[in-house]
Amino acid sequence: MRTLSYLLIGIIFGITMFKSEAASWFRIYEMFRFESFHMYGIIGSALLVGIVLVQLIKRVPIKSFYGEPIEFTPKDKSFSRYMYGGIVFGLGWALAGACPGPMFTLVGAGYIPILIVIFSAILGTFVYGLLKDKLPH
Repeated sequence: MRTLSYLLIGIIFGITMFKSEAASWFRIYEMFRFESFHMYGIIGSALLVGIVLVQLIKRVPIKSFYGEPIEFTPKDKSFSRYMYGGIVFGLGWALAGACPGPMFTLVGAGYIPILIVIFSAILGTFVYGLLKDKLPH
């Protein structure tokens, strides 16, 4: 049942991404060239909603749909981890024309060549797992 609910949420998320044009390579290209506010508006509103909901969850003892308590564990503060990670993520996003969420949306919309990007992202994650102890954190 849990898997089915995740699948349903993913389908709704994918439809929303596609209909809002957040998965459009042209919209992402416009964003990186600072030609359109469309993607910045989507990302900014998602960020605002995320901040508000996380703060609400931290202040009010809310449980998950399955009755488990929701807890946040603090992360180590580090400038380099976020700067280098953000640069690598942004470069990959700019080169591929899609971030991880829209990549799967594009497969569902019939853009089969994005499977190369998905394979490369999985391979990059695997290589990071092998090298993470040697990288600055």
